[in-house]
Amino acid sequence: MKKKIAVMAVMLCAAVSTAACAGKGTSDKDSVVLGQEEEESADQTKLNMIQPQAYSTVEGLNLEKGSYISIIGKSEDSEYWDEVKRGAEDAVDQLNEALGYSGRDEIKVTYNAPGHEGDVDEQINILDEELDRYPVAVGIAVIDKTACEVQFDLATENNIPVIGVDSPSDYPGLMLVSTNNQEAGATAADKMAGLLDEQGEVLLFIQDNTSGSAKQREAGMISQFQSQYPDITVSDIYYMDELDSMKEETAGKLGKAAEDVTDEEVIQQILADHPNAKGCIGANEETTKMLIDACEASESDDIRLIGFDGGETLTEALEDGKVDGLIVQNPYGMGYATVVAAARSALDMANEANVDTGYAWVTQDNMEETAIKNMLY
Repeated sequence: MKKKIAVMAVMLCAAVSTAACAGKGTSDKDSVVLGQEEEESADQTKLNMIQPQAYSTVEGLNLEKGSYISIIGKSEDSEYWDEVKRGAEDAVDQLNEALGYSGRDEIKVTYNAPGHEGDVDEQINILDEELDRYPVAVGIAVIDKTACEVQFDLATENNIPVIGVDSPSDYPGLMLVSTNNQEAGATAADKMAGLLDEQGEVLLFIQDNTSGSAKQREAGMISQFQSQYPDITVSDIYYMDELDSMKEETAGKLGKAAEDVTDEEVIQQILADHPNAKGCIGANEETTKMLIDACEASESDDIRLIGFDGGETLTEALEDGKVDGLIVQNPYGMGYATVVAAARSALDMANEANVDTGYAWVTQDNMEETAIKNMLY
């Protein structure tokens, strides 16, 4: 029998209600005893994070030979999205093995994404091209939660199910496979409050002002700080898709042309403009990397830093003490569960409205524990 419960302790709030995770006291999750068994693979740990567990297995999904599933991410060059792709491909490999399909009969999955994470137009063009190929289902991580309405209407007209991945869309009726982003944002706020002894100024750096996941994380952080930590002030919020518009002002302060100002210099100037800031939270992988670089260049050793996501670069930064902790999501599980949801949709099986793929709080103190190590990528 597959081990389904072993890693429940790592899941933080993934399997309990948001209400149970609200308020002070979430830091006691660091002290729970992890139940991970040594022989369990890292990928199985990630599958065990998924709730409901029906989305962690391909059993009973009798898709037709040659079925094609399309997954569209936010970026083609990211350790996070590489993990989403790997999870999806593993799910399809297991489907083909279970069904005995080979050669031209194999079920296929493709991962496509814009070259740049904020390129909404390119993502829409990719979606248009994929719909022309008539997949049995599409999974998409929308960059802009208000976009793709025309394409989603077309998919509905052609009986092509669409599954939201990573980020919610405003389009009605789409199921979603993702982290509980608001809850993860609240956890980041709790952890920062603990680092600052519940007082001081904090800056938030959000990946964009358009995606549902970004807005939910931001909302989770703001709500938790305001409701639980009256002596912590969020002194400003910055969106990384607005960095270019900040370069003119930064250029004036640096005495150089706007076109010569780098993204890192914008963030360095933000830190200089907030000398009393004690903590920064970066809401995704790339944003966290930029914050680490900017803090190093600014020699801002006294600023506590929390980031989102894992990957080799951020894991090394955690080991080196350049970041205090990471909210590590489960992109492998996200890709895997998306394929399961796509297959269920194509087979007219019932689907949950939301599939929670979980996350873990990772620090120098726990990163060598087996279950935590298995969550890293």
